[in-house]
Amino acid sequence: MRRSITAALFFLLVLPVTLRAQLLQPVTWQMSAEKTGTNEYTLIYKATIEEGWKVYATDIETGGPVPTSVNYEKIPDGLTMQGELQQLGRKEEAVEPLFDNMTLKFFHKRVTLRQVVTITKDVTLKGFVEFMTCDDRQCLAPEAVDFEFKLVADEAGSDTETAGHDGILTPVKWQVYSEKIDETNYYIYFDASIDNGWKLYSQNIKPGGPVPTSFKFKNAGSGYALIGKVDEVTRPEEKKEPLFDNMMLRYFKHHAQFRQHITLTDTAAVVRGSYTFMTCDASQCLPAEEVDFAIDLRSGLIIATEEPGEDTLEVAEADFGINTTPLGSCNDETGDTVTTAEGKNRGFAGIFLLGFVGGLLALLTPCVFPMIPLTVSFFTKRSQSKSKGVFEALFYGFSIILIYALLALPFVIYKLPPDTLNAISTNVYLNIAFFVVFLAFAFSFFGYYELTLPNSWLNKADSASNVGGLVGIFFMALTLALVSFSCTGPILGSLLVGSLSAEGGQMNLMAGMIGFGAALALPFGLFAAFPQFMNKLPKSGGWLNSVKVVLGFLEVALAFKFFSNADLVAHFGILKREVFFIIWTLCGIGIVIYLLGWIKFPHDSPGKVKIGPARAAFGIIFLALSVHFGSGILKGGNPFLASGFAPPMFYSIYPQDTHCPLGLDCFHDFDEAVAYAKEVNKPVMVDFTGWACVNCRKMEEHVWPEDEVYKLISEEYVLVSLYVDDKEMLPADEQYVSAFSGKKIRTIGNKWSDFQSSYFGVNSQPYYVLISPDGQVLNNPVPYTPDVEEYASFLECGLSSFREAEQVAEK
Repeated sequence: MRRSITAALFFLLVLPVTLRAQLLQPVTWQMSAEKTGTNEYTLIYKATIEEGWKVYATDIETGGPVPTSVNYEKIPDGLTMQGELQQLGRKEEAVEPLFDNMTLKFFHKRVTLRQVVTITKDVTLKGFVEFMTCDDRQCLAPEAVDFEFKLVADEAGSDTETAGHDGILTPVKWQVYSEKIDETNYYIYFDASIDNGWKLYSQNIKPGGPVPTSFKFKNAGSGYALIGKVDEVTRPEEKKEPLFDNMMLRYFKHHAQFRQHITLTDTAAVVRGSYTFMTCDASQCLPAEEVDFAIDLRSGLIIATEEPGEDTLEVAEADFGINTTPLGSCNDETGDTVTTAEGKNRGFAGIFLLGFVGGLLALLTPCVFPMIPLTVSFFTKRSQSKSKGVFEALFYGFSIILIYALLALPFVIYKLPPDTLNAISTNVYLNIAFFVVFLAFAFSFFGYYELTLPNSWLNKADSASNVGGLVGIFFMALTLALVSFSCTGPILGSLLVGSLSAEGGQMNLMAGMIGFGAALALPFGLFAAFPQFMNKLPKSGGWLNSVKVVLGFLEVALAFKFFSNADLVAHFGILKREVFFIIWTLCGIGIVIYLLGWIKFPHDSPGKVKIGPARAAFGIIFLALSVHFGSGILKGGNPFLASGFAPPMFYSIYPQDTHCPLGLDCFHDFDEAVAYAKEVNKPVMVDFTGWACVNCRKMEEHVWPEDEVYKLISEEYVLVSLYVDDKEMLPADEQYVSAFSGKKIRTIGNKWSDFQSSYFGVNSQPYYVLISPDGQVLNNPVPYTPDVEEYASFLECGLSSFREAEQVAEK
């Protein structure tokens, strides 16, 4: 009674204060419904509390402040509450002077309430959250915040959503239950519902790829025994997986069911354990997750996972003191979209120009160059008028372009998916095959043998060219393409592999082929329109063979680029960065001494080579390139012309100073990184990564080594790489239950995963966040970003925001 009177007097005293401070809103609420299973939702009520204020728990004594509560206007038909309302957050308990020194429970900073419900039809649930907040001097009047949830029931066969609350990916939903066989024998079933586009891996896969699904039974032998191993009731698919270097893997799509046979040995009927699984889609994998379970066999009910006598972990929130509101917006979504589109346009133009240059080089080969005057002469003689001759020659040029465009058409029609195209650049066997093919092309250019198409192909095309009209002209162009294959084949092979290996894939190849055909067609159209220019062409001879030999040395250099790809992926350890540059330097020196006439090849003319201005100029150019690439042999050497071609900096014959990617200095603990950042006054680059993260390795191997990115990371940021799949156990006093996800945080990887999920609402890797030493997020975080320019812009944006904030602070 005394406490009730005290509370009433207290409200009369604070009422004027409340009226004067009616603008105070120290607590904000966010309501959401997360779909967590078939016809199952978790209702989430999340409060963000300003510094110095507190919100009281749901289970406090009467006579003091108003407890937090969730109230419903009416529970609709078809909706059932599952379990009690959960309070998630760092709950504190202390004496409260404002309420006659009552011992009260309350939350600072954040508190999340969760209620699981199931539905049998579409329902609308209305109600309000009532709460009261106080600081050390005053309290605000109790407040009610309305909510309304519209919950949609699943249709038969419908798929659940992959993305849950705040963008967290949950593509696999599990259900564990038991089935009684007889009085002592049971089956335990593990049913996985898998969202479209995602895969769950089998128990039976080879090491070196994804984490296999596995099951542990913690108390086996204590009241029950396992009969055999866990069966895979659902039959898995078995295919090559591009994300894991085309390993042959077994996986499930849409649904998977596992079953364990158990027999009871005494009256104990509780089975405790855990299951571990990993899931991937076509472009990314989520870190492996371990989930505890405990089931009462006789009732079939899921029960608390802690064993009797086991210490219960406290519920807590990841608290790293970060303000997640971006300081700058220089890399917002609109900017990213524009940058990406511009990058693709520049990519197509670059591939077209590359193909055009390849076509110009093909014109200088002995297979193509002598055909120009012969073919143009043929057209001018067969035409009855000059205008018709020009038209037919121009159509001939158009036919050449069309033929090379048609070579790319199958890749565009079948629309090879990105993961298939990516396999071309990462598959070990394909890269070794390209290495062998390029060497074969190189020795063909050197003159040791000639690569030609079957005579039957050539004869049929030549016969068709004798047909009159435009059809005959088209087959004349086809004949040229086939006859010149021995010289154009190596150039086309380089263009094919280079285009498909680059981002843009099929359309890159189409642009490159059109460019190549345009360069070949150009002289035919020009010389047909202006035949007098043909008299000024140089006569074919030894200089054309010199062009082939130089191209042969270039083919050797390109061949080792593909062997380097295979070496990096398979970790052969053969073609380290310095060895690569030795080979490229030797190719350059080989060109120089060939141009000087010190070495000869089978098709070279006998006698002394006359060194004219052109030979001398090219000799000087390739000598300079040899010196340039030779600098890469030295420790730390980084020839800029080889950027993107040479192995990464960390793949070196010289010992590395650190175990971080690319030999960078980095931390693996967030607090240590922040402490160091404060010392050196640099922003922190948080790299949420994983040991089994494929896209993380792609970023480290293909984006980070680029000069503009590497320089920013190494010189302007303090790098901290947090591995979300690190299995090292946390000390017992640091383990907790996540207030965000409700999961047990027992390993270092769990801790970093909870950090990422609870602060940024994302659980896929890689994920990059730029933070100032005082905990302010500098700009919008980014996930996997293979575009080098876009990623460099992200780093520059964060650095710019950091420097602007410093200037403001100094004022």
